[in-house]
Amino acid sequence: MAKLLIVDDEPTICWGLTQLGESLGHEVATASSAEKAFQIVDQNRPDLIILDVRLPGMDGLKALGEFQKLLGNIPVVIITAYGDLQTAVRAIQNGAFEYIVKPFELTKMEKVLQRALESVGGQQSEQDQKQVEGLVGRTTIMQNVFKNIALAASSDTNIILSGESGTGKELAARAIHQFSDRSSGPFVAVNVASLSMTLAESELFGHSQGAFTGAEKLRVGLIEQAHGGTLFLDEVADIPLSIQVKLLRVLDLDEVLPVGANKTVKADCRVISATHQSLERKIQEGQFRHDLYFRLCGFQIEMPPLRDRQEDIPELAKHFLNRLAHNKKLQQSQFSDETFAELQRRPWYGNVRELSNAVEHAALLARGGIITPEYLPEPVSESLIRSCESTITDEEQITENLRQWASSKLLDTELTGKLHEEFIQFVEKPLLETVLKKENHQYTTAARILGMHRTTLKKKMDQYDITPE
Repeated sequence: MAKLLIVDDEPTICWGLTQLGESLGHEVATASSAEKAFQIVDQNRPDLIILDVRLPGMDGLKALGEFQKLLGNIPVVIITAYGDLQTAVRAIQNGAFEYIVKPFELTKMEKVLQRALESVGGQQSEQDQKQVEGLVGRTTIMQNVFKNIALAASSDTNIILSGESGTGKELAARAIHQFSDRSSGPFVAVNVASLSMTLAESELFGHSQGAFTGAEKLRVGLIEQAHGGTLFLDEVADIPLSIQVKLLRVLDLDEVLPVGANKTVKADCRVISATHQSLERKIQEGQFRHDLYFRLCGFQIEMPPLRDRQEDIPELAKHFLNRLAHNKKLQQSQFSDETFAELQRRPWYGNVRELSNAVEHAALLARGGIITPEYLPEPVSESLIRSCESTITDEEQITENLRQWASSKLLDTELTGKLHEEFIQFVEKPLLETVLKKENHQYTTAARILGMHRTTLKKKMDQYDITPE
C-alpha cells in the first residue's frame, strides 16, 4: 500500500482521485492548496503526489520544486486544465513524472500511478521562461506534442521531426533548442533541399583556402557554426548519399573535416532533423543510409496535420491575428462566429502555414473591423501542395541518382581502375536502345541522331547485345 497526496482545489477531482486511489488499495490524503499540502507532508510523507497547476496561493509548478526540496525525488504527476507548451516544459524540466491535461480518463491515471509508484521520479532542473512563437494548442494530440518536446529538450538526444509541410517542424525544433541545456549556443537552420548539389558538401562541412577552383578563402561550414548548440537539418531526406557518409562521421566523433583540409575541427552539436518524406521508404530505395537514420533518430516526434486538431484552429487564428497587430502594426480585428466555423470546416492541406497566411489576408481586408468569411482567401487545393513538394527537375533527379550510383560503386574495391568504363556501360546502353527503338532500328538515322558513325553504332550494339525487336 502506498500513500498518495492529491493537491487540487476542485472537490470533484479530489473525490474522483481518492476513489481511484483507495480502490487500488492505497491510502489517500487531499489538500486544496500547496500550503495545506506542506502541512500534511510535515506529518505524513507521501509516496506520490498528484498536483494541480492552478491553485490558490502558491501555484503547482512552484510547489513542485518545494516538494522536491522537502522530499527528494518523489514522483509528482502534474494535472492541469490549461495546458500549453511552456507549462509542459516547466513540468517536465522541473522533474514531474507525468503531465496530464484535464479532463482525463481514470483508466489513464491508473496506469500513470502504477508506473510512477515503480519509479524514483525525475530530477530537478532550473526553469527556462522562454516562449516559442506559434506552438499553440489545447487538443490532446498537441498536448502530447508539447510533452514530447519537453522530454526531448531535457536530453541531448538527436531528434527527428516528421509530419506534413507547414505543421510547424522548425518551430518545434527551435522550442527543443530554447528549452535545452544548449540554449545559450547557436541554432543553425539548414534547408538541405535548397543547397546546391555541387556545393552542398562545402556548405555543410566548410572548405580550406584553395580546396577547389573558386575557393579563394577559408569557409566555416554550417556544422562547425553550430558547435555548442543545435544544427537543424530541414528536409533531411534530400541529403546526397555521398554527404551522408561524412555526416555520420560528424555524429560519431563530434568533429568535421572541411573540404581540402587535412585536420579536423571540433563540431559538438545536437542534431534535430525534419522531413515530410518517409525515411524508411528512402532506406528501402537505397537513397538513405540506415546507419545514419539510427544515429539521427534517437527520438521521433510526429507533428500532426491541422485537420487532425480542428479544435485548436480558433485559438491559433486569434494568435496569428494578435501577432499581426503587434508585429506588422495592423489594426486589431475580430473574427465572427461564422468565420471560426468556416476556418474549422476547411481541410488546410497547407496546415498551420496556410492558416497563418489566410488570417493575414483577411486582416488586411478587414482593416480593423469584423473578419467575416468573405474576407478569407480560397482554400489551397491538395494537388497544389503535392506539386509544390515535387519541384526537383528530371535533370536534377537524374544527376542526383548518378551521384548516388557512383557513391555506392566506390565501396566496391574490385572496380578500382574500371569505374569510368562501368559508368559508360551503365548509361550508354539505355541511350542506344531508346534511340534505336524510336527510329525503328534504322541504323543510319539513329547513328546521325547520336552523332556517331553507323559502323560504330553497329559495334556497340554487338557489345551490348542489342538486337532488333
